[in-house]
Amino acid sequence: MPGTLFIVAAPSGAGKSSLVNALLEREPGIVLSISHTTRPPRPKDKDGVHYHFVKRAEFELLIEKDAFLEHAEVFGNLYGTSRATVAERFAAGHDVLLEIDWQGAQQVRKKLPCISIFILPPSREELLRRLRSRGSDSEAVIARRTAEARAEMAHCREFDYIIVNDDFATALAELRAIVTSQRLRCENQLARHEAQIADLLKPD
Repeated sequence: MPGTLFIVAAPSGAGKSSLVNALLEREPGIVLSISHTTRPPRPKDKDGVHYHFVKRAEFELLIEKDAFLEHAEVFGNLYGTSRATVAERFAAGHDVLLEIDWQGAQQVRKKLPCISIFILPPSREELLRRLRSRGSDSEAVIARRTAEARAEMAHCREFDYIIVNDDFATALAELRAIVTSQRLRCENQLARHEAQIADLLKPD
């Protein structure tokens, strides 16, 4: 039985990564698809754990081979989701989660059935507070990220679900509820319990 493909997108400062990490810790049946990128590794980055780091020429060759479900250029760096990686995760019996932006979500929707979830901050003030709390960005960078966040949030209506990340525990519970509800859909349960249902329906 193929797994379910979940997409989680959000503007910077909405708390997407924290929610995704908490979900993965609590839901062993779902795995994160590791993206390819041409971005140089940061000091704590591990190849194959945080990203698959590749040269631009290699990435462009993969685009020519139609190896990506989605890809985009962000701040001069290329990012993409490997078709083969997602297929391997499905073959192993997992649900797969993509942590991508709205552009990537649009591309994936055209190619595969998926459940898309958008994470919103509770307010403009809280978004700005979270961006400033990182303590490493200048006001110019924060202003740019705020503008980018507005552009990203303008696409939230395109998604199947919206979660407002005000209280973290509540937002995580809502995210887990979406995953659970999808797993309990009739077609998924019929495939998962095919033998049991066949036995229940046997005549006496």
